[in-house]
Amino acid sequence: MSQEPFEWVVREYGAAVLRVCRAVAGPDAADDAWSETFLAALRAYPQLRPQSNVRAWLMAIARNKSIDQLRVIARRPASLESVAEPGLCEPAFEAREELHDALALLPPKQRDAVTFHYFGGLRYAEVADLLGNSESAARRAAADGMKRLRAMYREDRK
Repeated sequence: MSQEPFEWVVREYGAAVLRVCRAVAGPDAADDAWSETFLAALRAYPQLRPQSNVRAWLMAIARNKSIDQLRVIARRPASLESVAEPGLCEPAFEAREELHDALALLPPKQRDAVTFHYFGGLRYAEVADLLGNSESAARRAAADGMKRLRAMYREDRK
């Protein structure tokens, strides 16, 4: 069984990888994390076993590259030009930023389970493999994470 061309991998999984990058790194760093994910994947793709779960493999890379982007940003001093003036942000951008901030408040297992399942489209068995736990534990972590996100959303709307 031979591998699909890498271009197909990018077309097939690119949107899901971007959703994971946005969830983990936030809207400002998502594009860089997405690019870094596919650069790393391109380098490693020839060595990937043909029977590997490419989607799960990419989601793990995306999470790691997103975390790397956050580290780079944390070390970079902020410039005055990078600070947006109040009221100039689009509502969609603000909503993505709110979601990222809410996800960041979740415990790591819940955050990863929600990100991989709901944003990355992985099945719970695949999430469990990435998190190193059972399928039922991955399902529970995702459910608990969504419950906490809903509770945070309701609190914000009061």
